[in-house]
Amino acid sequence: CRCTNMQSQLSTVHRVYTKKKIMESFNMTYNDVVFLCKSDNDVLCALLYVFLTSLTLITVFGNLLVIISIAYFKQLHTPTNYLILSLAVLDLIIGAVIFPLNMTYTSSTCLAHITLQCLIRNTIDFMASLMSILNLCCIAVDRYYAVCHPLLYKTKITLNSAVTMTLSCWGSSVLGGLLYFGLGITNDSCYDLCFKLLLILSGFTFYIPTAVLLCIYARIFVVAQKQARSIQNAASQFGATDRKMENKATKTLAIVLGIYILCWAPLLVSYPLNDLSRFVLNLIEPFNWFALCNSMFNPFIYAFFYRWFRSAIRMIISGKIFQGNLANTKLH
Repeated sequence: CRCTNMQSQLSTVHRVYTKKKIMESFNMTYNDVVFLCKSDNDVLCALLYVFLTSLTLITVFGNLLVIISIAYFKQLHTPTNYLILSLAVLDLIIGAVIFPLNMTYTSSTCLAHITLQCLIRNTIDFMASLMSILNLCCIAVDRYYAVCHPLLYKTKITLNSAVTMTLSCWGSSVLGGLLYFGLGITNDSCYDLCFKLLLILSGFTFYIPTAVLLCIYARIFVVAQKQARSIQNAASQFGATDRKMENKATKTLAIVLGIYILCWAPLLVSYPLNDLSRFVLNLIEPFNWFALCNSMFNPFIYAFFYRWFRSAIRMIISGKIFQGNLANTKLH
């Protein structure tokens, strides 16, 4: 036991010493890396606070509109929209909780040296990323059955199955966050997870799911193109409107996936490389904010592509939903 403890202590000392030497070779400290607001530039700090606060308000307000729309109007009580609702709730939590937490961290040099607080922040970010990709996986399954197997859709994708998938996403993300926290708490530095471990975590939470999602959507679009050609060639237009609506919904949700990849890829690719390059190390914090901004974009995508969402927004903002029972209103 004494020998094992000695080996563990030597390993820890070597790991911390190696990290320290890497940082010294770059002639920098974590103070130069992990926060964006320098105390010697009050104007820049004020502008940064205003900008980040604006992002927070837009994210919260936009996703709140999505949640109210789907929850209030009965026409929107579909399995697909329940999955979108789950994603909107997550984005609302990111805007209301994670954004302010990251603002505090970004503007404070002190928190960079408090391992527990730093680890909690990184764990929450990890859970948000994992929960987002799992929600997108559920949406992809929904779209796959809707387009590729329309006859099986109503039996396979029900409200109960949508709720089950949603609960599974949230439960798996919490377990993943606890695992990440457990792995991080054993290290002496918040940023001291080794390259291999970060690569494995990134693989299971980003690279592999993203590759699977891209394959699923590629298959969906191939089938959708065949259906579009068959509709054009057919004399009867029976069911054509439904097919077009499903295909449009699929394209919209594919754009949501694309925006997610664009937002999160820089951060998750750079994490395993932060020991290797000063340039990458300096970009970690901006990349983290860019990833979180993904939660702000989704309501704008829905507003641009979904007529029902635009109609719902007008009724909510104008206050019409408070003037009478409009839950059964047809939105499109």
